[in-house]
Amino acid sequence: MDESRKWLERFIGEWTMRVTFPGAPPVEGGRVVFAWMTGEQFLIQRWEVPVPEAPDGLAVIGFDGGRGTFLQHYFDSRGIARVYVMSLEDGVWTLRREAPDFSPLDFAQRFTGTFSDDGTTIEGRWEIAHDGSTWEHDFDLTYVRAG
Repeated sequence: MDESRKWLERFIGEWTMRVTFPGAPPVEGGRVVFAWMTGEQFLIQRWEVPVPEAPDGLAVIGFDGGRGTFLQHYFDSRGIARVYVMSLEDGVWTLRREAPDFSPLDFAQRFTGTFSDDGTTIEGRWEIAHDGSTWEHDFDLTYVRAG
């Protein structure tokens, strides 16, 4: 099995999402599906969130040999397109956006999610840096494998 394919395999399937914004109760009922694109070189991530302020979206994840890293190409229902540098090391999934891409870099973002030992949950946290260097908690995001 190709090493990048093996690396992404742990995401495959359907997950539910719980989003927790500071000072607000958790929002349950989000749904995300990770599935291989034909040819199994790229992973497609689709999500729906039952919160009007939070966008539904699609991401394409794959290995960029030129950069030597994984990238997540992100598109959402607001018309936003972004590119995140992605890694998975020792069960910790990270996404980082710290440079302009399809859109100007008005703020930096990063996500850190930790897989449970049995692979059934990912406990995550999004952070934002309005000045590009001072990181603040934005919201928590938990994935729970469905079924």
